[in-house]
Amino acid sequence: MTRRNFFQSALVFPVAARLRLRAAATQISVFKNQSCGCCGEWVKHLRASGFDVKVQDVDDTGVYRHKYGVPERLQSCHTAIVEGYAIEGHVPAADIQRLLRERPNAKGLAVPGMVSGSPGMGSGNEAYSVMLFDADGRSSVYQNYPRK
Repeated sequence: MTRRNFFQSALVFPVAARLRLRAAATQISVFKNQSCGCCGEWVKHLRASGFDVKVQDVDDTGVYRHKYGVPERLQSCHTAIVEGYAIEGHVPAADIQRLLRERPNAKGLAVPGMVSGSPGMGSGNEAYSVMLFDADGRSSVYQNYPRK
């Protein structure tokens, strides 16, 4: 190998490795009711944000909320799982990405109810909070979104 070839490969390898890492999107599994339009819109939001979304249409989403430990007061219309965390309701993709970067000792994130203006819920302007919850059902505000 010539000196020039050595330096060229030394420069190309890190670039190729970064491209491979970007290509591997984080997979998220979503459990939703087939007829739920807002859930489908939230899935589109996740895909547009770079997630590899696996959708499972189910008859009873409550089974998955219970299985993944979502507290009753934080429930919404769909449940998702990403890298061991439960995601309940219309949580913005940016907050899921932050959760995966920070890796808090938590069970997951939730946007309780059906908040107008949250991802997948249309262009309303309700204020809402993304809640971080733990295995004991305790929760705290993870991110606030003020009225638009």
